[in-house]
Amino acid sequence: MSTHDDKLTSPPTDDWGLEPLMDVAELAAYLGIPISTVYDWRVHGKGPTAYRFGKHLKFAISDVGAWIAQQRESSSSEPRRTDRR
Repeated sequence: MSTHDDKLTSPPTDDWGLEPLMDVAELAAYLGIPISTVYDWRVHGKGPTAYRFGKHLKFAISDVGAWIAQQRESSSSEPRRTDRR
């Protein structure tokens, strides 16, 4: 299991008992997507829950992990459609 996976499943806490937060660039890098995609998700009400501190967005590692788990596609006995209508 990678270090990234460990952070998302059981986030460590700091001296105050708070879990670390990711910024937009860190989230985008972790997911391997452009930063603009994270902002697009925000505009359309998608993506993990964020905290706003002034003009800065921060994401709790546990929220990111929970959101990722929700994105998993379920396996189905029905064949997938290959056309996109």
